Amino acid sequence: MSQETIKFAYWVPNVSGGLVVSKITQRTSWDIDYNRKLAQLAEQNGFDYALSQIRFTAGYGAEFQHEPVAFTHALLAATTKLKVIAAILPGPWTPAVAAKQLATIDQLTGGRVAVNIVSGWFKGEFTAIGEPWLEHDERYRRSEEFIRALKGIWTTDNFTFRGDFYRFNNYTLKPKPLQQPHPEIFQGGSSRAARDMASRVSDWYFTNGNTVAGIKAQVDDIRAKAAANGHSVKVGVNAFIIARDTEAEARAVLAEIIAQADPAAVHAFGDAARQAGQASPEGEGNWAKSSFEDLVQYNDGFKTDLIGTPRQVAERIVALKQVGVDLVLSAFLHFQEEVEYFGRHVLPLVRELEDELAAQAEALAV
Repeated sequence: MSQETIKFAYWVPNVSGGLVVSKITQRTSWDIDYNRKLAQLAEQNGFDYALSQIRFTAGYGAEFQHEPVAFTHALLAATTKLKVIAAILPGPWTPAVAAKQLATIDQLTGGRVAVNIVSGWFKGEFTAIGEPWLEHDERYRRSEEFIRALKGIWTTDNFTFRGDFYRFNNYTLKPKPLQQPHPEIFQGGSSRAARDMASRVSDWYFTNGNTVAGIKAQVDDIRAKAAANGHSVKVGVNAFIIARDTEAEARAVLAEIIAQADPAAVHAFGDAARQAGQASPEGEGNWAKSSFEDLVQYNDGFKTDLIGTPRQVAERIVALKQVGVDLVLSAFLHFQEEVEYFGRHVLPLVRELEDELAAQAEALAV
């Protein structure tokens, strides 16, 4: 178990419709004023990161979508400590453009930008914007080249690279990012190709929601692979958090979200998502085995089961930490109110439990 405190991120609602595919009332907005205030509240309530979303087209309850890099910069300008992770999709972006954009933002914000490389799962979106749709493992091969190119541009002068997807000839970027050696690089995915890529090149690996046992298996696998590659990678897990004063109240909220789910939107999302997950050679990509209820929350966030009283949620977060999770990527029904509630009622309990475990470990070591 890491001796560092577990970190917290939240999904930026820069697309409309909230973070569940449900007709339930969500006091969450995709507009910039709401999101500036949310970023400030998250910063004040102990969140370390925010993750902007990349969507090019409407669908699955998201009619409107703000572009993530510009939106990330706006949130950074409204805060002083929060680090914001901009989602970038290889294909529409090239490494040269992304490296230049993010280096400038890093300079302008005191070194607080990061990047999430999204390999792509929605074929219809690529088709709509005229981008070629690669086979599953080829998308990850392209993403790995993208990350290697970013690192090279950000850390060296006269960068030369010969890949199957990207090529550079004696390219020097100036100014480079403030962060050393470079801004943090995140990626997601549950397939073998995704985990293998993370074990070679990424700083952080996001996994969809899962049980503690399921997450432990992924963490152990990716850490062993990374060690064999002389690399290290941190792990974040997706979770939809419903913390309420009583467990009955929290479970009732979950039941209402699912009861009011939009079946057409959930099934459309599920069909596209499963096509992506089952397209991996082993058929184990994101959402390949998700149920209807799981798919009501985009990234299997209900599976992580951070649903209950503040103490129950805190205990489950620490259980995740004990199996190697470094960060919880959070979504909420009503973001502003619930981020504040989490900061007041859940986070202090997490820190208390971490201190207790650290003291026990120290006592055993004596």
